[in-house]
Amino acid sequence: MTFHLFAFVALAGALVSSPVNAQFFQREAPQSRAEITLSFAPVVKKAGPAVVNVYGTRHQQQTRHPLFDDPFFREFFGGGRAPQERMQQSVGSGVIVGADGIVVTNHHVIEGMSELKVALADKREFEAEILLRDPKTDLAVLKMKASEKFPIAEVGNSDDLQVGDLVLAIGNPFGVGQTVTQGIVSALARTQVGVSDYQFFIQTDAAINPGNSGGALVDMQGRLLGINTAIFSRSGGSHGIGFAIPASMVRVVIESARNGGKVVRRPWFGARMQSLTQEIAENLGLDRPSGALIASLTKGSPAAQAGVQAGDVVTAVDGAVVDDPDAFGFRFATKPVGGTASVSVLRSGKRLVLPVKLESAPETTPRDQRTIAGRSPFTGLVVANLSPAVAEELSLGFDTEGVAVVDVTDGSPAQQFGFQKGDILTAINREPAKTTRDLERLTSARSGFGWRVTLTRGGQVLTSVIGG
Repeated sequence: MTFHLFAFVALAGALVSSPVNAQFFQREAPQSRAEITLSFAPVVKKAGPAVVNVYGTRHQQQTRHPLFDDPFFREFFGGGRAPQERMQQSVGSGVIVGADGIVVTNHHVIEGMSELKVALADKREFEAEILLRDPKTDLAVLKMKASEKFPIAEVGNSDDLQVGDLVLAIGNPFGVGQTVTQGIVSALARTQVGVSDYQFFIQTDAAINPGNSGGALVDMQGRLLGINTAIFSRSGGSHGIGFAIPASMVRVVIESARNGGKVVRRPWFGARMQSLTQEIAENLGLDRPSGALIASLTKGSPAAQAGVQAGDVVTAVDGAVVDDPDAFGFRFATKPVGGTASVSVLRSGKRLVLPVKLESAPETTPRDQRTIAGRSPFTGLVVANLSPAVAEELSLGFDTEGVAVVDVTDGSPAQQFGFQKGDILTAINREPAKTTRDLERLTSARSGFGWRVTLTRGGQVLTSVIGG
């Protein structure tokens, strides 16, 4: 099929026709009618075979918890209905990045799913296992259970992207089968999307719809620039505002999986940051509110050791500009553990470049992870002692005290009562909960007047009485 579009389509042909490759890099206008009518087909032919469909199914048996036998609690849970089996299905996309069957997709596509299968563009299907889950980036890495050589997508350099570059989105929208849409890079470094912990998305107007999640965003040489992840929509369909995780972060997650890691190791900075407002920028003598303001530091952290101070404004990491705390978090997180990174800061009107060690957050206090059992509203909480490592995993403040909720068991009383992953429990019935052992002791006995719970959520201290 030949495209008859506006003149900018000639740029696509410039990358699939070697004699005019130089024109692309110079961003030149088309020189002839032939260039205007060139097709994207060669790009799709190269990248399409590496884009797959990802299917997942979960059979979940809802069991009756012993807590339902207590009349005091039964009213909160609808009387304790008979066990039922639920089946959920997930259909999304993925990209083959290893000839041995390594596939990268979104974490939300495979979250909680089993019986995973990967369907290739040529209709073949293979069972797959999960090598790595990374909810912080909303990425996951799978491995197809097959001993053959698969077509792969070359992972490109997303840092070379410019607003206005042509891109193609390839995926499986609405489960209809592999579909290709075309657009441009609408914006870079979007940090207010709210999809994952690392906010630094490529924005595109290439049509992305439900089912495209985990699919490929490719350039005009068929190289993978990002993993399509989210859309801004009021109707559930494409409104021309789609977001993709940049290849620079995708590469980090893939390498972690290849090295046998179950958790992505990222460097720890050890400082709390805040965005600059116009007023703060003026008070600091800055001409515009750009950068990440250091609000506080953790004693002994890499940032503190490097000489970073509260009040500094971070402006760049290894020369890459930082506009806000999210941009810094992304830039720093894509650095490999080991060695140093050059962090540029403004301090009292002077520009400094500080070498910061790239090391993982330490587990200074053993996490002593426990699952709360028994018959209480806390049953089903998975908790751990706080340390820089645990705080980093859960994106919590490093200067917080208490016991961290690292997970909440599905269908448990704790989930029903609204406890959330990332909550920090600090007191039960006014008694401090400093360790997981403390929390287990405080929740093990029945409280005749209910439980007075104090916790920190999203930086706010909340107190509530449960069951009383």
